[in-house]
Amino acid sequence: MFTFAAMATFQSGGLTLAYDDIAPMGTPLGVVVLVHGFATNRAENWRRLGWLSALERKGYRAIALDLRGHGESDKPHDAAAYGRDQMAGDIVGLIDHLDLGRVDLLGYSMGAHLSLAVALDAPGRVNSLILGGVGGRMLTGAALSKTPMTMAEALTTEDVASITDPTLRGFRQFADNQGEDRLALAACSQGRGVSADAEALWGLRVPTLVAAGSRDELAGDPQALAEAIPGAKAVTLPACDHFSAIPHALFKAAVFDFLDGWEEEDGL
Repeated sequence: MFTFAAMATFQSGGLTLAYDDIAPMGTPLGVVVLVHGFATNRAENWRRLGWLSALERKGYRAIALDLRGHGESDKPHDAAAYGRDQMAGDIVGLIDHLDLGRVDLLGYSMGAHLSLAVALDAPGRVNSLILGGVGGRMLTGAALSKTPMTMAEALTTEDVASITDPTLRGFRQFADNQGEDRLALAACSQGRGVSADAEALWGLRVPTLVAAGSRDELAGDPQALAEAIPGAKAVTLPACDHFSAIPHALFKAAVFDFLDGWEEEDGL
């Protein structure tokens, strides 16, 4: 069993970002960089829900960062600080900071969007790509809320009862429960794009797994997204919604089956 050392940090775009770096005994099978979702953090998304310990037991080096605006990383309140290129650049910056070369990249929800951006923009840094909590809705860029209220408004309003959309209400409650900086999250929600370009996806040449819960309306059908990426595999997690899929044993099993199969195909 691993233990956690003091928080490590690195600099990216003038911000200080926090991360964990967990190495197994002996030579790692590979390096997995984990990118959490919106309104959460590395401790909740990956540590508490068992991902870091599972990766360590399987023999992988696991590196999980707190994205800007989240967790123990710096939290600017300006939407201009949260562009796609800046946030994806933070991930590349961590890979370069640790001199990792190529990594297996695992992202969930917003982290999946950013991981995909890294694979498209910097394919030389990525061995394989795991996209969790996303699906066909990534292709359409459909609005998150069915009401006129935006995510930023839901995060900053003092009248929580005014949040009638269940998705927005869920993210507000989650942010409150995590003790996150809601002004930073509101800025983050305004600064990043959400849709994927079909032509760019078809040009992706990185082994890819797409996984989402069967009840995840935020993601949509994972098979629809997988079909837009050459050779990608899709897994639907039964009876899981957007939040319950993350800790599910079937999600972990699918990820390890994918990683093990990719390592074998790569001759490692």
